[in-house]
Amino acid sequence: MNRKRNDILREGIKQAGFQEINMEEILGRKPVNINLNEIAEFVKGKVILVTGAGGSIGSELCRQIPNFNPEKLILLGRGENSIFTIENEIKVKYPHISIVPVIADIQDKKRLEDVFAYYRPQIIFHAAAHKHVPLMELNPSEAIKNNVFGTRNVAEYALAYRAESFVYISSDKAVNPSSIMGASKRLAELMLQSMGKFKDTKFLIVRFGNVIGSRGSVIPLFLQQIKAGQPITVTHPDMVRYFMTIPEAVQLVFQSGVMAKGGETFILDMGKPVKILDLAHNVIRLSGLEPNKDIKIVLTGIRPGEKLVEEMFTAEEKRITVKHDSIYVCEPAALPEEHLHETLLKLEEMVSQKITFVIADEIRSAIGQIIPGFQEEGVVHE
Repeated sequence: MNRKRNDILREGIKQAGFQEINMEEILGRKPVNINLNEIAEFVKGKVILVTGAGGSIGSELCRQIPNFNPEKLILLGRGENSIFTIENEIKVKYPHISIVPVIADIQDKKRLEDVFAYYRPQIIFHAAAHKHVPLMELNPSEAIKNNVFGTRNVAEYALAYRAESFVYISSDKAVNPSSIMGASKRLAELMLQSMGKFKDTKFLIVRFGNVIGSRGSVIPLFLQQIKAGQPITVTHPDMVRYFMTIPEAVQLVFQSGVMAKGGETFILDMGKPVKILDLAHNVIRLSGLEPNKDIKIVLTGIRPGEKLVEEMFTAEEKRITVKHDSIYVCEPAALPEEHLHETLLKLEEMVSQKITFVIADEIRSAIGQIIPGFQEEGVVHE
């Protein structure tokens, strides 16, 4: 493509916008629809706390929860702009719902305790997390502090203030993790399964694949590259991922909360995984352009911590039942309680050090003691 043609194409895309993309074509299946009627009883009249309320999943939870008439909806996040945006969006649409914006960091225990003591949330949707794989490879101590110990803070106050349910948003990257981000999510899963033995609060895990349209996900990146008239970048021709839509993800969260008895892991049946290279071709075509003619596709190589193929279940987990046609329910495997406690103490001591850039290898080594097969940086599973 010559320079003049590239400039014309870029300007044309900016002016005309994209053709509407059919998510079924991207998913390779029909989106899952769950009957939301019974969810109303789970949420109605309750004080609901959503952490990470300004993020992709957190904000969508906040958009849908008012449909079920909660007593109060608390939007907790540390980014003031994102919390301001979602608060104003909801207030316009649901002026009758009590909406409380709270700027707080889940690593700040005193601030969290104030929130729990004052508002006494009954249901917690914990969506706050650091989630970008390559970024967390470079900042492993922050992944552990936020995704593990921040999660522990929220969970401990849920227990202390006798919340009814604690719904943890996890990731398929927690299964046989090859990245610090995935390992931090797996550690949080194990920790919450241990806490789930307490009966006052039901702890449950909802494990997602990749969410189409979430911030930092591949499709918005592809669209951004197309809009700029730049080549689409794909890391490896054989890389595949499971995909779901944001509404599917949120419906799964709600339905899991309804079905949970405590301690389970809920996973959406997302059909067959999608090859990222095929996805790139589809997004280009669905945007009204031709791959490798209008928009080139460039292979850049696998990034540190990435796997070619993500998994949804650990080897120890059994798909014990299927509910609502598309939701798997797994009971937790036996937990290495003593080793888990020792690992958490060790990691907590490490990440509390003032100089954390020099302990990345120590963090990985400690994680490997509790998560068998955890891969060192740059090692890729096939």
